[in-house]
Amino acid sequence: MKKRIIFVAMWAACLLLMLPVALWAAPVKIACVGNSITFGYGLRNPMQDSYPSVLQRMLGDGYEVRNYGVSARTMLRKGDRPYFREKAFRDALDFRPDIVIIKLGTNDSKPENWKYGAEFEQDMNDLIDSFLYYAPSAEVFLCRPVPVRAEKWGITEEVMSGEIYPIIHRIAGYRGLREIDLHKVLADKVELLEDNIHPNAEGARLMAEEVYRVLQTPPTKKEAKRLKKARKAYAKR
Repeated sequence: MKKRIIFVAMWAACLLLMLPVALWAAPVKIACVGNSITFGYGLRNPMQDSYPSVLQRMLGDGYEVRNYGVSARTMLRKGDRPYFREKAFRDALDFRPDIVIIKLGTNDSKPENWKYGAEFEQDMNDLIDSFLYYAPSAEVFLCRPVPVRAEKWGITEEVMSGEIYPIIHRIAGYRGLREIDLHKVLADKVELLEDNIHPNAEGARLMAEEVYRVLQTPPTKKEAKRLKKARKAYAKR
């Protein structure tokens, strides 16, 4: 009887060793940080159709994608509804993600918010630093926000593309962060912005596809070298 028990135990151990290592690997944690466009405002079922939800299905079980989007929030601390003050922000930090995707700036373009535009760069750097404090090895991606089809609620394409995106691009450059150009994805499909600001389900799907593409496409050797050099220079500042 004792020999039989030992045999069964050894057989079970062999089976476990034969299972893929990935079975025990923790999923890659992705935090999608943003405003209503990330949350999925205007969609019939944000839990299913928002870009983070679609991204989760595309990436599969090896990833855990969480949606930390909050409608109407700003990157600017002095904006009317700063993301910094939200519980979602604290929850995202506690998540200690492996990957952070930041898509903020749309609501900052409103005149009442953009009067503090000179502080946008510092506030975004502070947001990035907050995540890297809690998750030092996290990879941060900065998104170029989707286009504005026509002015609404004071949100304009002029401020978005002319002022806010250049700042985001500059931060990504000197910090060695990769960018995700969601503006380009919808630039010739503005009909998917049915209320002029928020993508419909098809637009959210296209956003998810672009995020997926960037996540699954490693930088070229030349780009990787540039990113590494920028990160080192920023760390020594």
